[in-house]
Amino acid sequence: MTCDAVRKLIPLYYYGELSAEEEDRAEAHIHECAGCARQMEAARTLAAALDRRRMEAPAELLEDCRADLAAAVRAARLEPARRPWRLWVEAAEATLAGFTGWRQPVGAVALIALGFFAARLVPAGAGVSTASLAPSEGVFVNVRSAQPDSSGHVRIAYDETRRREVSGAIDNQEIQKLLLAAAREEDDPGVRVESVGLLKDRAGSGEVREALMNALLHDTNAGVRLKAIEGLKPLAAQATVRGALSQALQFDDNDAVRMQAVDLLTMRRDDAMVGVLQNLMQKEDNGYVRLKCEKALKEMNASIGTF
Repeated sequence: MTCDAVRKLIPLYYYGELSAEEEDRAEAHIHECAGCARQMEAARTLAAALDRRRMEAPAELLEDCRADLAAAVRAARLEPARRPWRLWVEAAEATLAGFTGWRQPVGAVALIALGFFAARLVPAGAGVSTASLAPSEGVFVNVRSAQPDSSGHVRIAYDETRRREVSGAIDNQEIQKLLLAAAREEDDPGVRVESVGLLKDRAGSGEVREALMNALLHDTNAGVRLKAIEGLKPLAAQATVRGALSQALQFDDNDAVRMQAVDLLTMRRDDAMVGVLQNLMQKEDNGYVRLKCEKALKEMNASIGTF
């Protein structure tokens, strides 16, 4: 494959969207091409930076919201015909006028608050078409819209997510599906560590093996990657697994992960690894990894450096 072709495939490779044949060809090229290897590392760095990006609302926003709401309530005493929901909407509009860039995230919070006040303000039995506007324990509500109607009521559309608990043997198909989903949980690395730790003894399954390789190459948490590499140990002779281990050895920023990867890759003679180990010797700063690479190269009668 040419460098141009490989660089176009790197985003697909990074997210596991290539066929097995395309992935093997891309890996073979990346192992031999320092420029494409740098492109892969740049893709990894960009993805990690995007994962770390967070948005925080201005500290003064809540104080301004309260002040505007209080002003609207005081104004209501002069205009008793105006309904409570309208006062709240006007107060929210006044507050958000100065925060153009924050209207979408703050608007979501505003809709939830509107639903809460509507539940408090609408009298019991006044045409409410649902059993309860307050979510019960274990139910999480995501408000999608809140619209007033001509009668002064508020129509709220929302999604409910209910927490459930299941138990069963790890060989149970449904249990494994949930664990595989948990291994991709973006917001909680603790859940990913636990799930990958449970799955690592089931790497004989194709789905589990793919999940472990994906975790090794893409998870931002080193603990998850270490659990994944532990699960891949019995499969270290397979070509696809060795490809993933090779990527981890070259590009992972955690010393412990690289140490585990070099141990698994050098357990058996593999002449295809000569170039990878030689390139690694030029940049590796971990003494243990360098020693293992040097020993493996000597056993394969290969030179320590590249020429």
